[in-house]
Amino acid sequence: MSAALASPAPTLEKKPIKFSNLLLGAGLNMFEVTTLGQPLEVVKTTMAANRGDSFAGALTRTWGRGGVLGFYQGLIPWAWIEASTKGAVLLFVASEAEYYARSFGAGDFTAGITGGVMGGVAQAYATMGFCTCMKTTMITRSKLATAGAKPPGTFAVFADIWKREGLRGINKGVNAVAIRQMTNWGSRFGLSRLAEQGIRKVTGKEEGGKLNPWEKILASGLGGGLSAWNQPIEVIRVEMQSKTVDPNRPAKMTVGNTAAYIYSQNGIKGLYRGVVPRIGLGVWQTICMVAMGDM
Repeated sequence: MSAALASPAPTLEKKPIKFSNLLLGAGLNMFEVTTLGQPLEVVKTTMAANRGDSFAGALTRTWGRGGVLGFYQGLIPWAWIEASTKGAVLLFVASEAEYYARSFGAGDFTAGITGGVMGGVAQAYATMGFCTCMKTTMITRSKLATAGAKPPGTFAVFADIWKREGLRGINKGVNAVAIRQMTNWGSRFGLSRLAEQGIRKVTGKEEGGKLNPWEKILASGLGGGLSAWNQPIEVIRVEMQSKTVDPNRPAKMTVGNTAAYIYSQNGIKGLYRGVVPRIGLGVWQTICMVAMGDM
């Protein structure tokens, strides 16, 4: 009798692979980066590269690079190229991985982490390596003209790196990017799904019940904000790709010796520089890519 009264388990549905879904991912990421995403990225990167700066100091330094436009440095073309490709990769790979994790019996939290990790790794190696490197280069290089010479443009900088260091040079720090992305989106998807479960319990919804848009946004905001725990990986990534000149920096930078260098220069606090704008960025990115992607 009790078995007859038990509510049926929610049906597992696989999202169809459509060009429109890939276009949605690209569009959401373009929206995210062109609005709040790039300004938060620039401030976060500035603080991570100049670890003596306060939040206010980073804002002042960024403003000094061109006023309002200073906060959008690296947006065109690198952030747009990156956003238009990584968003599609993330939504496609994460959706597929999350579905297959659920098909093997994983719960919402575990399936969310699995989807996020796989999507993040695919992003890093498929599309993000050279774009992230070039964005960081444009943000951290000296903008002062020497002897009245005009600073080189973005494509001139790209060509110079390619000429000197080849493919390895423009993908410098890609392993750190991969670690960051897999922990970023693993945490964001996983914690967002966990928050969704909590919201369903509080609001009396059944397991797997549909959340309204505001509940989706709240869950994604919580997941995105809490995912900033991996800030040390981001600081290491910025340092590896930075054009800051320091004779004490290791000649050939790896994730390990870069972490040791940052710790020797700035202590444990140095590994968490830029965490405040990073929390804001995580909240905004997760709302765009998880909440809006699910709607």
